[in-house]
Amino acid sequence: MTAEFITFEGGEGVGKSTQIKRLITNLTKSGVEAVRTREPGGTPRAEAIRSFLLQGKSEQWGPSAEAILFAAARLDHVNSMIKPNLESGKWVLSDRFHDSTRAYQGLTGGVPDELIGALETLALNGATPNLTILIDMDPELAFERVHKRSAEDGLNLPPDRYEKEDLEWHRRLRRNFLDIARANPDRFIVVDGNVTANQMETDIWKQVQDRFEQLSG
Repeated sequence: MTAEFITFEGGEGVGKSTQIKRLITNLTKSGVEAVRTREPGGTPRAEAIRSFLLQGKSEQWGPSAEAILFAAARLDHVNSMIKPNLESGKWVLSDRFHDSTRAYQGLTGGVPDELIGALETLALNGATPNLTILIDMDPELAFERVHKRSAEDGLNLPPDRYEKEDLEWHRRLRRNFLDIARANPDRFIVVDGNVTANQMETDIWKQVQDRFEQLSG
């Protein structure tokens, strides 16, 4: 069975982590060994960069510097975690990958496409996703969901580097993700994030089964 690399993309609070866990469960039931990871992160060095970025410590340097830091984390992630797992026959599911850098720092942050493209060439090192699942959701509704979940869990966490941006910024981010998906129709599927988690799980699982022949038997 061929090992596949699947990435999940979308704005803040759209439910990527929940759906990755559910897809792992469905894959396991189908006899597929899969591992879950995230970006930035996935390895100790990349997690250290994640903490630095999401705490906003890089914000003063601007989007270009942030894009370079994301690429540094991604290079280690690809070489130390993603490629070794794929080579061992395990599917890899990542919460964000290079499309997030293109959407956040590139199209939304204004980093030139030439720099984004060069960083992708360096950091991906040939590890292009076989499938990218974009969860599309109204950002205002996504933030309402996040706040409701935090209240239910008794959490009062401060917003991270990107959560604190205003609503129009997040609307622009949503449009940019959709533009990326439209430009890469062979790799992307777009899933409605405004439905229930159970319905989203059903929609994703059907499309993943349709995409990969080894799951259709």
